[in-house]
Amino acid sequence: MITTKGLTKVYESRGRQVTALDGVDLHVREGEVFGVLGQSGAGKSSLIRCVNLLEHPTSGTVTVDGTDLTALAGRGRRAGRELRQARSRIGMVFQHFNLLSSRTVQDNIELPLEILGVPGADRARRALELLDLVGLADKAKAYPGQLSGGQKQRVGIARALAGEPRVLLSDEATSALDPETTRSILQLLRDLNRQLGLTVLLITHEMDVVKTVCDSAALMKKGRIVESGTVAQLLATPGSELAHELFPVSGHATGTDRTVVDVTFHGETATQPVISQLARTYNIDISILGAAMDTVGGRQIGRMRIELPGRYEDNVVPVGFLREQGLQVETAPDAAAPQSPLAEEGAR
Repeated sequence: MITTKGLTKVYESRGRQVTALDGVDLHVREGEVFGVLGQSGAGKSSLIRCVNLLEHPTSGTVTVDGTDLTALAGRGRRAGRELRQARSRIGMVFQHFNLLSSRTVQDNIELPLEILGVPGADRARRALELLDLVGLADKAKAYPGQLSGGQKQRVGIARALAGEPRVLLSDEATSALDPETTRSILQLLRDLNRQLGLTVLLITHEMDVVKTVCDSAALMKKGRIVESGTVAQLLATPGSELAHELFPVSGHATGTDRTVVDVTFHGETATQPVISQLARTYNIDISILGAAMDTVGGRQIGRMRIELPGRYEDNVVPVGFLREQGLQVETAPDAAAPQSPLAEEGAR
């Protein structure tokens, strides 16, 4: 549904060039909720604004629902009309709502339809349908200043849906909301995704957003996508940064000659007593140093950091047992036994 190839965006800032996007290749399948994660300055907002051509890319292509938007940009009046038509099938939800304070809730939702030349009666009917869809049927005549943050964002979502888009873009839509309101907005986006068959592209810096609502995700750093895939694929990829961020675990070896591994559970294995089976089968003591578990897409997924007695070479068979149960096992990257203050003093 959304494909970018070699997408680059360079800004001029105080006489120098700043590269916000550096050859981004993105693939979002039809009907999925796709999250793009990254810290501030990673290029997330530039990416989403290039997807609907609010920002024109410096180079590369953007294809949405089979239409190459970049091919239409700046190529005459007819191409401009085709670009506007294509963009009308893409809804956009903003972090700070962007509602017009002088217009009622209903009038705010009608605005894009007004721009498209839809007759007044049809605009009103569509706006009221959308207000009912987002749970604000009783707020049609209210003004934005009379609404809570969550209600304003619901109006923003309804407005984004006015033109019956096939794609919904969300630029940090929940970052200005409290946790409870965030959960309700994410649930609304998931419900709309399922009910309307919407493809949703989310920009966020919050891992919980991905765990709550996303089917797939990508991690951006310095204008590039460094990881991308379904959440299940990422969790099954050894060394995945996203997997470690989604389910962080910590804990250090309690002594020398210890093996510390991170074990990822998903699907049926998340509910099986695999660790206790391992302890009984090989008659070994296992220490659980840390664990993180949550529900993603209706399935329990989690990671656990465990310590086995002996060096890794001594634990090849127990580790193999875990892998035979369908678990992903990798050596914990930061779990070496910490030195005691006395040992550190002696080393100095």
